[in-house]
Amino acid sequence: MTQRPAGERAQYRVTGMDCGDCAAKIEAGVRKLEGVDDVRVSIASELMTLHVDDRERRLPEVERTVQGLGYHLERIDAAAPMGSGEAKDTVRSDPGYRRALWIVVLLNVGYGLVEIGAGLFGRSQALQADALDFFGDGLITFLGLLAIGWSLAWRARAALIQGIFLAVLGLGVLVSTTYRVLVLNEPNAEIMGVFGAIALVVNVIAAIVLIPHRAGDANARAVWLFSRNDALGNLAVVIAAGLVFWMRTPWPDLVVAFVIAGLFLQSASSIIRHARADLRDAGADPLPAPRP
Repeated sequence: MTQRPAGERAQYRVTGMDCGDCAAKIEAGVRKLEGVDDVRVSIASELMTLHVDDRERRLPEVERTVQGLGYHLERIDAAAPMGSGEAKDTVRSDPGYRRALWIVVLLNVGYGLVEIGAGLFGRSQALQADALDFFGDGLITFLGLLAIGWSLAWRARAALIQGIFLAVLGLGVLVSTTYRVLVLNEPNAEIMGVFGAIALVVNVIAAIVLIPHRAGDANARAVWLFSRNDALGNLAVVIAAGLVFWMRTPWPDLVVAFVIAGLFLQSASSIIRHARADLRDAGADPLPAPRP
């Protein structure tokens, strides 16, 4: 039997999250606070739900912590019931910001396709794994655009389908990389290096596009932190390309592919877990039965 969390429930809409790691970082930061229990941040619905022993004392500290991490908060538990979808998201409803998000979607999904093609042509598993990161970022942003005004149940259903799709892609790269371990074909180091460097440029452009539409310095920091994490993956691909060229062995490419694909599967798992929890909270089925 599951024990009900103690204290009063509070709920926020969180904007500025771009991946499952963002949700995990917020959860970890808020859980450390005294008097806070049962923290859950869902990338699927962009909601943070928690229980506190004293709302007046604890919630200001919670808000300072999350904003200090670089995210924007809007308290919605007092304004709209769970799953109603009626809480207004002033940041995402801005037309300029929506245009910026569409640019980010096109950059991420478009270059993800390019990088997959380059990975297949250059026999680089690291490039194919890095392409997953672009797909994941683009699809999460795309979901955020489509789901504005949707109820929690439908946002969660969309996220669940997205998480399963991304998990299948990640498993495909892991299986392909495992096969490459057995075959050990040496990738094209030049193609790896060039497309890894272009990926870094694409991530920087995406950050520049979003920064003018982030509310305040804290949210601007969130964009750069997000881009920095992606850039580390791009740099890993470039470094692996240099090692492949220097050592004449495919192992650096394969190691980077395993690491990136593993992190990607962790994010996909987080999306699925949060979407299922949101569906339970909304009292909804994953896929509603068709009406007769």
